[in-house]
Amino acid sequence: MLSKTFITNTFIWSALALGLVVKAPEKDLQNPYSETAYFASGCFWCVEAIFESVAGVGDVVSGYAGGTEKDPTYNQVAGGRTTHAEAVMVPYNPAVVSYETLVKVFFGSHDPTTLNRQGPDRGTQYRSIAFYKTTSEKAAIEAHIADLNRKNTFKSPIITQVSPFTTFYKAEDYHQDFEARNPNNPYVRAVSIPRLLKFKAAFPALLKSAH
Repeated sequence: MLSKTFITNTFIWSALALGLVVKAPEKDLQNPYSETAYFASGCFWCVEAIFESVAGVGDVVSGYAGGTEKDPTYNQVAGGRTTHAEAVMVPYNPAVVSYETLVKVFFGSHDPTTLNRQGPDRGTQYRSIAFYKTTSEKAAIEAHIADLNRKNTFKSPIITQVSPFTTFYKAEDYHQDFEARNPNNPYVRAVSIPRLLKFKAAFPALLKSAH
């Protein structure tokens, strides 16, 4: 299967040549939702769409986190030339969905046992990270991991990094809502949409009514 990086670069250059690149509307990082959570679990096109399908979640933002370099670009991150991972910022309404539920969504929508890999995408930029901003968030993540281990949910050990949140860098505009805007993209059809549908089938009670 072709990797996301190859397909993305091919899509971008082809679209630029034809003048077809349509930038997503600017996403305001200052959104009306009172809380935000941060996760990394592979391709952010996939992860953004999954979290946006959850009731109580607002406009998810794709970006980069977990590294030390300032203002990273997609080419740098996707090329493995930074210490960042593709990540998402999840704005949510705690009166509708709890942080614990978002942690459940995170672990229930990717394979947290594969080191530096999700599906066809390989590299540290696709590693599994659950970021925490408070001690209670850290406790919620660790409690969920303990519960998954106790139930033997996965055949292999969970290798998700539980890391303190530092800085989130918003990705380029064309990455925002990429899956929704590009349903015929080869990677979206082969990887992103099946991953979203698998999540929806497993967690129907968590979905927005529109989904």
